[in-house]
Amino acid sequence: MTNGVVLITGASSGIGWAAALAFARGGYHVCGFARQAERLEALRAEVDRLPAPHGDFLPVAGDVRSAQDLSAAVERAVERFGRLDVLVANAGVGQHGAVADAEWEHLRAVLRTNIDGVMHSVRAAVPAMRAGGGGHILLISSVVAGVHTPFTATYSASKAFVSSLAGSLRLELQADNIAVTDVLVGRTLTEFNQNRLGPSQATRGGLPAKTADEVASALVRAAKRKPRHLVLSLFDRLILAGGVLAPGIMARLARRQYEPRGSD
Repeated sequence: MTNGVVLITGASSGIGWAAALAFARGGYHVCGFARQAERLEALRAEVDRLPAPHGDFLPVAGDVRSAQDLSAAVERAVERFGRLDVLVANAGVGQHGAVADAEWEHLRAVLRTNIDGVMHSVRAAVPAMRAGGGGHILLISSVVAGVHTPFTATYSASKAFVSSLAGSLRLELQADNIAVTDVLVGRTLTEFNQNRLGPSQATRGGLPAKTADEVASALVRAAKRKPRHLVLSLFDRLILAGGVLAPGIMARLARRQYEPRGSD
């Protein structure tokens, strides 16, 4: 039992849900943050059914696009558990469609969730971590952060922002004993792809994928080891290398994956 305290955004589904269970199973007290209060209550019931001993679960409903909601979540976590040790900035949304043709509200939702949401999460968590003498921030990025991906460009650009932010934050927070990990997640078997915004749900299958539980277990291990970067598979490493060494080839492969159906 670690008795550490972790705040996980986007905890109502997918990687966030699995991470909440994995951290609680590992002895962490978990503050789960998401918009859907009923899903968080269902998650609390799942945590309560874990074999003892396990950490406690505090559900907090809110929106990562609101700085006030994130600040309130951190306050509640510290009030309940006494401190905050780990932030998993996981909440995110995907989008299909060309930049010039997509609905602006869809693009705006991606930018506000994937960029503003991460910034609000970090800015809310850091003061509590400083007060406790240190901590660890895991920013959930993507292997597409380093790849030019037509028809999902806004999402990829938002993740490039997250990865760049991770590197800079690591330097800014070093003196505060706060570690930062850039988590470069590849294809994962969750409802994320089905929930992408936009009319074009064109992602092709056939690529290797991790389960949400596998990603969650890796996050718990990373919370102990505090690596600068976390990549989950050899295939994901190849994608990252391809984005640097063969960007044109990777862009063509990405087009094949994401181009709207009927455009082949």
